[in-house]
Amino acid sequence: MKIIKAKTAGFCFGVDRAVNMTYQLLGQGVPVATLGPLIHNPQCVDDLAARGAITVDRAEDVPPGCQVVIRSHGVPETVYDALRARGIIYHDATCPFVAKIHRLARRAGQEGRVLLVAGDRAHPEVQGIVGHACGEVHIFADLSELEKICQEIDGKSGVFAVAQTTFEVKKWRECTNFLKKVYTNPQIFDTICNATWARQQEAERLSRMCDCMVVIGGRHSSNTQKLAAVAGKHTRTILVETAAELEPAWFWGVQTVGVTAGASTPSSIIEEVLSSMSEEIREEEMSFEEMIDASMKPVYSGKAVKGVVTAITPSEVQVDIGTKQTGFVKLEELTNDPSAKVEDLVKKGDELDLIVTKVNDQEGIVYLSKKRFDENKGKEEVAAAVESGEIMEGDVTESNSGGVVVLVNNVRVFVPRSQATLRHSEDYTKLVKQHVRLRIKQCEGRHIVGSIREVLAEEADAKREAFWQNVEIGKHYTGTVKSLTNYGAFVDIGGVDGLVHISELSWDRIKHPSEVVKVGDVIDVYVKDLDTENKKVSLGFKKVEDDPWVKFKAEYPIGSVFTAPVVSITKFGAFVRILPGVDGLVHISEISRDRVEKVSDVLSVGQEVQVKLIDVDYDKKRISLSMKALLNEAPVQEDAAEEAAE
Repeated sequence: MKIIKAKTAGFCFGVDRAVNMTYQLLGQGVPVATLGPLIHNPQCVDDLAARGAITVDRAEDVPPGCQVVIRSHGVPETVYDALRARGIIYHDATCPFVAKIHRLARRAGQEGRVLLVAGDRAHPEVQGIVGHACGEVHIFADLSELEKICQEIDGKSGVFAVAQTTFEVKKWRECTNFLKKVYTNPQIFDTICNATWARQQEAERLSRMCDCMVVIGGRHSSNTQKLAAVAGKHTRTILVETAAELEPAWFWGVQTVGVTAGASTPSSIIEEVLSSMSEEIREEEMSFEEMIDASMKPVYSGKAVKGVVTAITPSEVQVDIGTKQTGFVKLEELTNDPSAKVEDLVKKGDELDLIVTKVNDQEGIVYLSKKRFDENKGKEEVAAAVESGEIMEGDVTESNSGGVVVLVNNVRVFVPRSQATLRHSEDYTKLVKQHVRLRIKQCEGRHIVGSIREVLAEEADAKREAFWQNVEIGKHYTGTVKSLTNYGAFVDIGGVDGLVHISELSWDRIKHPSEVVKVGDVIDVYVKDLDTENKKVSLGFKKVEDDPWVKFKAEYPIGSVFTAPVVSITKFGAFVRILPGVDGLVHISEISRDRVEKVSDVLSVGQEVQVKLIDVDYDKKRISLSMKALLNEAPVQEDAAEEAAE
């Protein structure tokens, strides 16, 4: 007899978290009470009771001094209110997938929509969901009940449809197809847990290839009952809680038996059942280890295997999976990165975790996928991050007209262009090949959506808070030019955009900031002024040491004579460029000894003229120059020479 154990058997993420939390509290000496049995497994509940945990039905029944663990099924909002009213410390182990349904239930009521819940109305998870609704709610167990409900309700305001996390997948699909036909725009949320969906799929696949199926789990466990129902459609199925219930006669004449377990079944009970079943084949002198090894030999699509790399080509990898078939992993099944090379990903001798995608027994070839194995493993972590709000990291692999794709734990996450950058004006396509941080916003089947912008916004908020706590006038910053306007440049100086006015960009007169800086430039600025109430910052860019007036004052005393170009002409005189940013005026009366009627008759722009500095008003930044003064000096010098000769 061959035994094939389902890869997905045993505790799911939510149950495992609740059980570990409770054991940890008990280990710390905390008196613990659970609202109802922690999980639908009597053996686990008995073990917790032996360690001191008690089970109560209501918050009012919790003994003084006890701390409460809310199980993964979740509870109605009224239970939280009762616990808070009594001042009881509680630890919320509600499964993240269930907590999501609670939020949807509240949202349905807030939007005035009818809430339709697929599930068992007597199950605590469904009761908890209903307890978070604030509007009209209806529960249905199958398509026939849903059809009856839809005939009775007024769905003009719209409907929300959710499912118990352990609801049977096929039934849910039947119901959602019906809703899409009845309502124009029903809001349907695929809330069946990924782990539940995977278990049911594997149970169905195993049941099609086995002579018998053994389902291990509590008889009151919804997901265990669903597994038994799915498997029972294709082969004889036995449900047991422990190994003690096994009957040898069940396996007479059975060649292949499949074993799976509900999400509330501890691994110790699964191993106990497998060990007990191995006793039935000891007459063939096969050990338990050999039996498990034998169960690995059949190769079929969807099976998880380990393969050792034996050969590498540019397009694929050859692996040994311990069977007579030769395994091949194509490059596109190694990674989601289209630019990756095989030789950079693996080398000979590497052991890979793989999923069988296709079997060709005639040619003795098995096609496998590392990408699919990694995706399955990473998807549960990604799905959990939706509820926990955990910030995840990944690499941007591609962009398209709608946004970018980020590879997170080997799972493709789509980030819409509106959520890819902090500012809508930024080029999101430049994110390709960059490592980014993001928050997962939605994970329903293959529809996985994330937001980079949300993380960037939070980081920017933190930077802004730190900035306003430490900023002071005169403080210098290195910033990045983010945008230009006609009146200045906005510079990011650590989460805060400050304005460098056009007059502060250059000592020269400029018409537009682009003459000095461009978007993306990294520049040194300093704080000139602060408006803490309106959160505005005025920045300076010009350096005092570069002030041409400082240089002018040091190098050009009154009486200096120099040659300079005419830069503009007015009715009352001509302006001469002394230094960049410093112009002096030669008044029309200072141009010549003779009367000048029109300045342009004597001077032209660009003409080099010799002038004398006769006066400066530094406060008003006005400089007076004279050409006539130099003409007046020539005769004086000649008269002095003649007197000296006499």
